[in-house]
Parts: sequence; C-alpha cells; structure tokens
Amino acid sequence: MTEVLLGYINEQSAVDISDELVETMRASAHSVLCGENLSGKFEISLSIVDKPSIRALNAAHRGIDKPTDVLSFPLGEGGAYPQNYDTGAVLLGDIVICAERAVEQAEEYGHSVRREFGFLCAHSVLHLLGYDHVESAQEAAVMEQKQEAALAAIGLQRTL
Repeated sequence: MTEVLLGYINEQSAVDISDELVETMRASAHSVLCGENLSGKFEISLSIVDKPSIRALNAAHRGIDKPTDVLSFPLGEGGAYPQNYDTGAVLLGDIVICAERAVEQAEEYGHSVRREFGFLCAHSVLHLLGYDHVESAQEAAVMEQKQEAALAAIGLQRTL
C-alpha cells in the first residue's frame, strides 16, 4: 500500500487553490509512486507561490533569474531518503509550484488548470525520485511517458 502525506501551504493570492486541486496534486504524486512500484508512507512538502517568489528561488538555486513553473528539492540521494520518525514516512522533498505559471500554461496547452497542476506535481515527484530530463534526452522521454501514465491513471489523460 502506498500513502502520500502532502504538507501543503498556499503562499500566493492570485489563483484560488481549492481542496479539489490539492487532492489532485496528492493523487498525482500517489500515482507516480505507484507507477514506480513504491509502497509505504511518503511525505512531500508542497508550496504554491507567486512569480516573484519562484523567480527568487530559481535565481538562488539554479542561477536562472526568471520565473519558472515548478522547482523540486529532493531530500534523498542515490535512492536513500531520510525518514520522519514521528510518522514513519520517507521524506521525499519539497515541491514549489508557481500558481500563475500553471494557469498560463494550462491556457497555452489547451487543457484544464487541474491537469496542469497534476502534471507539475507528477513531473516534480519524478525529480524527487532522481529523474533528470535536463541532462538526458532519453531520460526526458522516460519522464514524459511516466508523467502521462500517472495522469491517465487518475483520469487526467492528455486530450488532443
């Protein structure tokens, strides 16, 4: 059995973040972990921020002084992750999503805001697990397939 403990904070006011949207992101993370055949309890910290906040984080951590859609901060390395001894959960890391960019991208790609937030969460969880699309086109293709499979499993398949 796989369980996702999603610690969530909304640090922006431009986009309404409903309980349904938060549940979509939790379900997306759960779907990725199940797709990786991982079982147990996993903890993820999720922050929803505005453009200035994600721009500052992107500049500080990646040296890119512009807003991005999502940032991932894994706590593990080489498959080894710390554990929350209070809950017994594996601590995967932190996800930061820019709400404004998510809404813009949903519009740009012609799909729902719900799918975009689900996609960004799935993408980021794969990064927390060690996947990296920047260094390898082959790994980018693997990530794309895994993201789409995770989203399809929760009813957010791509529509054309």
